Amino acid sequence: MDDAPWPDGPFHRAALEELGISHVAFARALRQGQIRSVVRGVFVSSAVPDSLEMRARAAAIAVKPHHVVTDRTAAWLWGIDVHTYAELDTIPDVETCALRWKDPTTLSGVDGRTRDLKPEDITVLHGLRITTPLRTALDLGCCLRRREAYAALNAFARRFGLTRRDLVRALARYRRRRGVVQLRQLVELVDPRIESERESWVLLAIHDAGLLLPEPQYWIEIDGVPVYRLDFAYPRLRIAVEYDGADAHERTREQHEHDEKRRAWLRAHGWAVIVVRRGDFTRGALDRWLGELRQGLAPSYTNRRW
Repeated sequence: MDDAPWPDGPFHRAALEELGISHVAFARALRQGQIRSVVRGVFVSSAVPDSLEMRARAAAIAVKPHHVVTDRTAAWLWGIDVHTYAELDTIPDVETCALRWKDPTTLSGVDGRTRDLKPEDITVLHGLRITTPLRTALDLGCCLRRREAYAALNAFARRFGLTRRDLVRALARYRRRRGVVQLRQLVELVDPRIESERESWVLLAIHDAGLLLPEPQYWIEIDGVPVYRLDFAYPRLRIAVEYDGADAHERTREQHEHDEKRRAWLRAHGWAVIVVRRGDFTRGALDRWLGELRQGLAPSYTNRRW
């Protein structure tokens, strides 16, 4: 059956006979680019799009049963992408771990490590052994850079209903692990109301500056009806902090007009509106909007009488 269609997903070379495909047809298809190698010994039809899920499935075919998909690959499969912008043009290695006293994989395209996992840390998704949302979130809280780690924790809390109490209760197992100091600090700030990665960055920057934390996702009511929702607000001081991450060419005219109308209404009603944009997390731009916020919050400190 040399002309039989190739499987819709990854397959091992050892399964050719079961698939009814001869080794001659396999070699010809590989030479002509009809199939491609994913990891050592595992192939896929060239018509199948490359993705982390596909690569994870391929890795699951190749690695031993005690290997578990972890970290950023696990997050991606749970629907939370924590890969960096620079990685969008390439598919990062599939991240796996072997259980203690087992050998990690040495496959190319698979980042294999060893980690202590309990049975409750592991579940099955898409036929893969994978760390649970709780375990994945905590691992990322240790191994990612600080602001990316905080954004990941908030995303998992929002998507899977994880509470700060859930995270704190699991922290005891992370004693002495690399990154645990960062994890402990970030867990105390987790808030599932935060809706995007960059909103997490905004809140973390405010915290790190030693400023009073705002209320996320605050609704402005007009005649008792919720009309405008603010990313962050200090209601008593009438200060709004908005993250505007869209480039000008990505926003429609209607979106731009809506934002301008909303902010004009807020300012006309005594609100100070601080807008944080995509590039405002570098030192100079960061200092600018944090300084503006600090100035707005100053009366809440200087007018106190002790």
